[in-house]
Amino acid sequence: MKFLSLAALVWCVLVPPSEATKSFEDIRCKCICPPYRNISGQIYKKNVSQKDCNCLHVVEPMPVPGNDVEAYCLLCECKYEERSTTTIKFIIIIYLSVIGALLLYMAFLMLVDPLIRKPDAYTQPLHNEEESEDAHSLAAVRPSASTRANTVLERVEGAQQRWKRQVQEQRKTVFDRHKMLS
Repeated sequence: MKFLSLAALVWCVLVPPSEATKSFEDIRCKCICPPYRNISGQIYKKNVSQKDCNCLHVVEPMPVPGNDVEAYCLLCECKYEERSTTTIKFIIIIYLSVIGALLLYMAFLMLVDPLIRKPDAYTQPLHNEEESEDAHSLAAVRPSASTRANTVLERVEGAQQRWKRQVQEQRKTVFDRHKMLS
């Protein structure tokens, strides 16, 4: 995937499109014509040079008869547009590469996580204060986090366990004792 991104980058840098080789999508003239008498408004697009970007060269077929052409063209707003489809393609390749890498990482974590995860001692909800005190005394008996947490994964799991204990205590306080923590 990195090779594909690198190849796209090299191709975009080394092969810049010249004016003669630009595709239809790279340059165009766009004329927006509002409704005129019994004719509905329309948008016209044509691949013309910048000097020919006007109503007379872009609007084909002309929807009004010969004597109304000038009045109709004065209402139309024509703009010359230029864009780099090569750059757009390159950005899309980068975006898809990042999304692909994230999906691969997610799949990796989904496969590895069950192998690494240890059984959670705090999954059962605490119903009364006696069980809560027992759980806190068990946590105090376990080796301290500083001596045990020598890997990043263990530190993250320790933080997760502390957070789960705090959530359980808050639930107990709010639902059992009916008071808010400050």
